[in-house]
Amino acid sequence: MAKIAFILLCHKDPDAIIGQARMLTAVGDCMSIHFDARAKPEHYRKIREALADNPNVTFARKRIKCGWGEWSLVQATLYAIEAAVDAFPRATHFYMLSGDCAAIKSARFAHEFLDRHDVDYIESFDYFASDWIKTGMKEERLIYRHFFNERQRKWLFYTSFQIQKRLHLTRQIPADLQIQIGSQWWCLRRRTIEWILDFTRRRRDVMRFFRTTWIPDETFFQTLVRHLVPESEIRTRTLTFLMFTDYGMPVTFYNDHYDLLLSQDALFARKISPEATELKTRLGALYADNTARFNISDEGRSLFKFLSGRGRIGRRFALRFWETESSLGRERELMIVICKKWHVAKRLIQRIRQVTNVPAIEYLFNEENTELPDLGGIQASLEKRTRHRRALMRMLFDYFESDRLIICMDPGSIDLLHDFCGDRAVTRLLEIQCEFTDEYLVGHAKRVGLAGDQTPKETLERLLPTIRGDINFESDRIRDAEFENHMILKQSSGVEESTGQIAQFLDIGRDKAIEIAQTDHLYAD
Repeated sequence: MAKIAFILLCHKDPDAIIGQARMLTAVGDCMSIHFDARAKPEHYRKIREALADNPNVTFARKRIKCGWGEWSLVQATLYAIEAAVDAFPRATHFYMLSGDCAAIKSARFAHEFLDRHDVDYIESFDYFASDWIKTGMKEERLIYRHFFNERQRKWLFYTSFQIQKRLHLTRQIPADLQIQIGSQWWCLRRRTIEWILDFTRRRRDVMRFFRTTWIPDETFFQTLVRHLVPESEIRTRTLTFLMFTDYGMPVTFYNDHYDLLLSQDALFARKISPEATELKTRLGALYADNTARFNISDEGRSLFKFLSGRGRIGRRFALRFWETESSLGRERELMIVICKKWHVAKRLIQRIRQVTNVPAIEYLFNEENTELPDLGGIQASLEKRTRHRRALMRMLFDYFESDRLIICMDPGSIDLLHDFCGDRAVTRLLEIQCEFTDEYLVGHAKRVGLAGDQTPKETLERLLPTIRGDINFESDRIRDAEFENHMILKQSSGVEESTGQIAQFLDIGRDKAIEIAQTDHLYAD
């Protein structure tokens, strides 16, 4: 069975480090600790004394001062790895941790998981081809030498960089390396670790190169693993669950995140709040529980994106229009069916086509695979359709040789509604307000990735009011916009009321409107 040697880099909170070490080693695993030399000496002494009688804990042979973005983080990791390799000859896997990490599965689950496949787990994406780096320096991290810490010596960091740039003092990347990038939180097999240590002794040129790259903890191990290990033995993922906000800051987990963390497809999570003592206690007990079972739904990141985004789009500020193009045409009529239940709107416009012969298109701004004619490539993707929306609509009017056109739109597309309703063309809206059962909302959450088949019932119960509130909020935004020609068709309305709304929306006679209003199973899920 797998035996894990945890490589722990830490710099604060000695009590938490002691507790973490005792918890992880109590089940037979081991740990090698590097405690930052910048930290208080008394904190380091406290850790050493508390763990002195634990045979499954060792310490890096040398402590160094670490700085964010510096080679020192990699060097500290190597010191801790060397100590672990010497002290724990039976360790099969080496797992990188920080003091903010905590296990979110049992030790038994973790060992069985690692035994299942003989592979290394490390994020390693092509440095230049991937979009892993969102902003800031990219190639400059590698081709220039970085001697100073950007956070501690900002002026020296950028002055040195600008001088090298002005004098064209670039350098070559080692020719036999394909630089990779990814998270520093990896889990590697013993053989891979030994290969890396041997490589660091043989390839002094590579070591010199990485010592003056910027943020090498995101590239050093990632590149060497790809260089030394067959691709078939690498899983390009981290076993540590972590998320980042829109501002690039790590998301912190608190006491009420216990169920969410357990359902993620990972063995550990970071970052756990220092104040989340209840969460740490529960996770500590879980790690030693050999009977624990886990329902993995892995919806954490999509759920966080959904919940955090609710306060961004259309509340604090509106989305910018990509363009303002000329009018669709004063003589044209654009009719927009707005409905959260897409299948209901699709049934309605299918019936409208049969009764009126007015051209109608489904969710062209919301659904990638909407069937559209070839319009020279402008229809090829949602991004293109949205950016060139007025041009697209003019081309569709021309293609169908009609001055009347019906489209479907999700109620969340408020920016599109504002744009089209502000046009000189006649725009009419028919908002279909459906009823949403809890069962439907659960299915909706699964379809959009907010939940999975294994999502705990308790998580769903907390999520459903938020989803229902979000749907109501979208409808409220449409009402508050006070669009002209805005009609509402309610699921609870009778045929008579529905007929009037449909007749007004389509500007058709009562007989045809009744045919449409009596559409069979219009609201069936």
